[in-house]
Amino acid sequence: MKEHRHARARERKSHLSPDADKLVAAALGLANSGSRLEDRFWEAQLSARLDRLLDSGHVQAVYDALDRLNQTDGEAYGVLIEAVEESAETVSIEVDGEPWDVLLVAAPLVVWTRFRIPSGPIPPEIAQTLSAHWQAHTLAGQTRFRLVPYLYSIDQLPRDFGELRRLARRLGQAAVADQVPRLDLKALPETADMLADTRFLLGVVATPAGRPVFRWQEADSGDHASRVTCLEQWIAQARPNIEPLLQGCGFECLLPDAYHLNMRESDRRVRPYSIRAAAHFLTHALDIEPEEIKATIAGFGHERPDEYRIGMSIRDSDDVAHGIVWPLLGAESEQDEPSPIEQIREVLREVGVGEVRAWPELNEPEFCEDCGVPLYPNGKGEIVHAEMPGDVEPESTHFH
Repeated sequence: MKEHRHARARERKSHLSPDADKLVAAALGLANSGSRLEDRFWEAQLSARLDRLLDSGHVQAVYDALDRLNQTDGEAYGVLIEAVEESAETVSIEVDGEPWDVLLVAAPLVVWTRFRIPSGPIPPEIAQTLSAHWQAHTLAGQTRFRLVPYLYSIDQLPRDFGELRRLARRLGQAAVADQVPRLDLKALPETADMLADTRFLLGVVATPAGRPVFRWQEADSGDHASRVTCLEQWIAQARPNIEPLLQGCGFECLLPDAYHLNMRESDRRVRPYSIRAAAHFLTHALDIEPEEIKATIAGFGHERPDEYRIGMSIRDSDDVAHGIVWPLLGAESEQDEPSPIEQIREVLREVGVGEVRAWPELNEPEFCEDCGVPLYPNGKGEIVHAEMPGDVEPESTHFH
């Protein structure tokens, strides 16, 4: 198996830059390692090269290596993306001769509404209170913490691994020095309107090198608490301060943790809420009962499903009034128990949708040429634009 992996990598090697080629080789080495000692060798190789590439702004080699492994070796791809994420969210700094470990952290909020989900600046007094609760209830005692006073949507978070690493370093230096970092929050892009989406509180935690970051790591401390306890305390103390930021919305608080881990967890947790919020929106906007809604599910991707799209129609019409995208995350596939389609069916049953159909074939992902939104399956086997009925009030239809 190991020889076959390396043979596939050699077939495409000439098309990669030297840095990308070495990343591919190290990821393959780590994926095929047979001992913890060898693991540490390859991990050090990956870490040193990734840190250099992200710090120097030469990120394209990283993306090229990821693309190559995504096409040729799924296990090595997983190894490399994990190493890239770690390098992007974790930095080491030195302040007054003392080394510090810095971790970019996020506290996701899974939010649903019939209206508009807010984002934007957090009032200073609320930001200060949230920062105090975050540190008191989830972070180890000797850490220093800095919260960004902004409620982020996914569209407003840094998209580039190098940009994330620079942000982690800037915030980490500010946290250790107890200073306010300079961030251009006014230049962030607009937020797409969704019935269910995630909002993020973003911050950084700095700890003396080698010391615990989170309370659940402090096994020998009288202040030790489990992850469950930390989450319960965070919800109890943070939720009343978050509610004014999300008026007219329901929301769920996730445990503050490492940035990329919580990106994936929030993606997973928001999916069923998207279906529930859509059914709730349609029943109120169209004054109908849930059993009058029909749902059509279809897989979209190139060689295997990357996502499922759900078209929701009303009564006997095959027009799609609302569409939902259910992305597949990580190694999810139809071989899972329950499968993604079974999970979708279960949520549709829970909200009372009257009829559910599923297309058996895989479809090419199609988007509207004019506005760029995804197109959705209907009951007639067509891929169409989601459009609310023409007699619905305009202010009720700004979601697709």
